[in-house]
Amino acid sequence: METATKPNHIGRKISRIRELRGMKQETLAEELGISQQAVSKIEQSEKIEDEKLEQIANVLGVTKESIEKFSDEAVLNIISNTFNDSSILNGINFQPNFNPLDKVLELYDEKEKLYERLLQAERDKITYLEKLLKEK
Repeated sequence: METATKPNHIGRKISRIRELRGMKQETLAEELGISQQAVSKIEQSEKIEDEKLEQIANVLGVTKESIEKFSDEAVLNIISNTFNDSSILNGINFQPNFNPLDKVLELYDEKEKLYERLLQAERDKITYLEKLLKEK
């Protein structure tokens, strides 16, 4: 059985990376100093000059090689293997390996100790100043 190889369509890869970055064609065009229509034409092209690809990669914040090797399947695999809906808190993967209440209590204890040290420093200062006044 023969497997069909997917063409290495660089334009589609650029389009997908741009979309994943939340960038519009107009924004990419503006950053590259070209028109939106030119970006559309690039995204329809199967091959792109290395120099132009390097410029696009810089604007997208990726390397030229990452565009060339990009695949939707890899992105989907990464997302499906790392997504755990019970651990998402405001879009941040949050899985504490400690009890947050214990940390709050520790912070409270630290605050009390710090307050006591501050009070002691003030007492020492008052004692020192009283001693200086008595000497005069």
